Amino acid sequence: MPIIYLSPSTQENNFYVSGGSEEYWMNRLADAMVPYLNASGIQYVRNTPEMTAASSILASNSGNFDLHLALHSNGAPEGQYGQIRGVLVFYYPGSAEGRRAAEIVAENLKKIYPLPSKVRTEPTTTIGEIRKVRAPSVFLELGYHDNPDDAAWVQNNLDAIARNLVESLCQYFGIPFLEPRPARLAVVDVEWGALNIRSRPDRSAPIVARAYDGARLTVLNQWQGWYLVRFDGVVGYASSEYITLV
Repeated sequence: MPIIYLSPSTQENNFYVSGGSEEYWMNRLADAMVPYLNASGIQYVRNTPEMTAASSILASNSGNFDLHLALHSNGAPEGQYGQIRGVLVFYYPGSAEGRRAAEIVAENLKKIYPLPSKVRTEPTTTIGEIRKVRAPSVFLELGYHDNPDDAAWVQNNLDAIARNLVESLCQYFGIPFLEPRPARLAVVDVEWGALNIRSRPDRSAPIVARAYDGARLTVLNQWQGWYLVRFDGVVGYASSEYITLV
């Protein structure tokens, strides 16, 4: 299953016109994403507010991540405070996967941002979390925090934005988007061999683990004839035919 580095802003001195900081609201957004990430089987490592952009880059590069996702909001230049709106989705110009991820994110954000014509992708080599990370990277500027309408859009739509972003991640990784539901305990029920746990709900997908008869696992979600399961620290899909809920 895919794993991302989730990097909400650490900029505590960039203030929203209606209260709170960029760091605060982007961490609130990351919090709102977590249930959807877990429900869809996307694993993540996340920075903390005490970190900086530089330490977030180091942490990202120390792992083997499939995508680096940075959550930010924008600020207008001096003399234009409150006058600009829009969402920017940055990617590195030499990264085909970064560009593909950015385009998916932008197209989906157009469905929920009030001014879809002002959502656009843009290549950049100046942002550290784009230029310096090893994984394909997307850097989001979710509206302008000095604009009352953009600030209100973020603050009043955290769940909708979180859901939209995880839907984009699922589309990018080629896995189903699943609604959060309570986890359930289960056991493997096979008469021969082992139950194959795969990276996607597809019998041709790579096998990430094998569980023998009687093995206990956690069912995180369900999609068609598959369970999304956790077994020995591995998350993947297994045929529900060979799993008994307990």
